[in-house]
Amino acid sequence: MKLQQLKDQLNTIYLGKSDVIDLCLTALIAEGHILLEDVPGTGKTMLAKALANSFDSAFSRIQFTADLLPSDVIGSDFFNMKTQEFENKRGPLFANVVLIDEINRAVPRTQSALLEAMEERQVSIGGTTYQMPAPFFVIATQNPIESAGTFPLPDAQLDRFMVAIEVGYPDLEHERQLLNEVLANVRKQAIGIATGGDLITWQEEARRVHASQDVLDYLLSIVQATRHHALVEVGVSPRGAIALLRASQSFAFLSGRDFIIPEDIKYLAKHVLSHRLTLTLEGGIKTTKADLLLHLLDDIPVPVEMG
Repeated sequence: MKLQQLKDQLNTIYLGKSDVIDLCLTALIAEGHILLEDVPGTGKTMLAKALANSFDSAFSRIQFTADLLPSDVIGSDFFNMKTQEFENKRGPLFANVVLIDEINRAVPRTQSALLEAMEERQVSIGGTTYQMPAPFFVIATQNPIESAGTFPLPDAQLDRFMVAIEVGYPDLEHERQLLNEVLANVRKQAIGIATGGDLITWQEEARRVHASQDVLDYLLSIVQATRHHALVEVGVSPRGAIALLRASQSFAFLSGRDFIIPEDIKYLAKHVLSHRLTLTLEGGIKTTKADLLLHLLDDIPVPVEMG
């Protein structure tokens, strides 16, 4: 019930993008992080804020800039003159939901400060390891078109995001509705419908979703195909295969099923795997990561029966 209320609220705030909302919820329930990509003005930050505010949990927003230091993100140790002892001041990364705006505007050193937190759910400050709160997920935004003053995310950083989603423009009907709401001075705000505890419960239920051997073989055939394509320099890693499996479990759970069907995997593959590919020089000229993956999917038979 809460999950449906959550989806309904997000759909009233972020108009005409139910598929994007479902992908975001899929990633969150699969304990993954989200990368929202598109040109400015398409509502990436608004969607991220609505997602964060829908959960009654600790939220922080970090605007990445070129002068941002790792300590500005994760925190640092400082010497307290009053107590004559070193103390730790935790950074804004210590929250349940962390919105990172324009992640590709920070220098690589600051970007890399996220790696440990995103993968291990912990950070090391001054030789001491601190656990991240549970649940913990990162929603990052970037504009992939503009390159001035940006630092492209390295493969290791991209691999930490479960899904990379191109937000896209709204259709005519929903853009008209948006303009009418602006004229009426309507400002919809997300309220806390679910808690962090609710999300943890959904995550546990999603992990119990079943996958048949036929479905696993189909997933593996996609992953293997990315590693042996002439235009791909680096294919999908085992981490990527696990991410696709977890996302498929979560998507099936959102769809009200306790088992994965091949169509779940085929639908999610573009969003879970594309950003993990590294194309050859020739591949980068001839195609895009997403198009190449879609062609691969067309060539791989979809199992019609599950054993």
